[in-house]
Amino acid sequence: MSDKLVRRIHPALRDDIGDLVTQRPVPSRHLDQVDPFLFLNHHGPQTYPPHNRGLPFGPHPHRGFETVTFILEGMLTHKDSAGHESIIRAGGVQWMTAGSGLIHAEISPREFLETGGPLEILQLWVNLPPHLKMTAPAYIGLQKEDIPALSLDGGRVTMHLTAGEWEGTRGPVNSLTGVFMSTVAFQAGGRLRVRGLAQRNVFLYVVRGALQAGVADDRISAFHLVEFGSEGDELEMTALEDAVVLFGHAEPIGAPVVSHGPFVMNSRAEIEQAIRDYQAGRFGPPM
Repeated sequence: MSDKLVRRIHPALRDDIGDLVTQRPVPSRHLDQVDPFLFLNHHGPQTYPPHNRGLPFGPHPHRGFETVTFILEGMLTHKDSAGHESIIRAGGVQWMTAGSGLIHAEISPREFLETGGPLEILQLWVNLPPHLKMTAPAYIGLQKEDIPALSLDGGRVTMHLTAGEWEGTRGPVNSLTGVFMSTVAFQAGGRLRVRGLAQRNVFLYVVRGALQAGVADDRISAFHLVEFGSEGDELEMTALEDAVVLFGHAEPIGAPVVSHGPFVMNSRAEIEQAIRDYQAGRFGPPM
């Protein structure tokens, strides 16, 4: 048994989208991906005034991967060309499998446009292996009460388990690729030890607060992502102050990644085919 080694701590880079405060820790100058985790946008935290324009993510296509959206504050409307539609509120999660292709929109519901309020959202892109790139699109929308909240370390740690298993409890999402995914809230001094990480890549991003993790004495503060080495099969996290983290792990895919805007495939030819299919209306009816 050995602990994961911290290879590098990556700051999120500011990249606002209109008036939406946005920071992105991956991809970055020094980190292309944490295979199979491709991309993370951290929107907010910010407060929208009444009679605002809301989120700017109108209808757009995707193919070849999954989007996982965590609504930490505020609310979000999802609509897609496969007929799925929901409004997810604070504490909820959306897990969308784009697979062979669909068009979706993530916008603010009328209630939020009228009243405004706090907003903080994380969107993570999770790659699919070559044999699942063209799987059928799917969507699951989870409210806070649908997600198990596991009390750990004497109540000092709360794990919100979206996908995978923890001590006999399974998250509501059955990932196609065995991804474990959660958000974890720590009180200062809270500790979490995770085992069974051999041959798996760890995704750890600090949303709020600060902690230490793995074999290192570094303070990892909010808006930073930790890159771990491949060695080691355990990981311990200790909160230096109250903290919230996005924590997941998965087997790396190891396949070529070729991306172009909203498409993530394994070759340039597949990207060109995705563009042709979208232009030909094969992603579903316009929205």
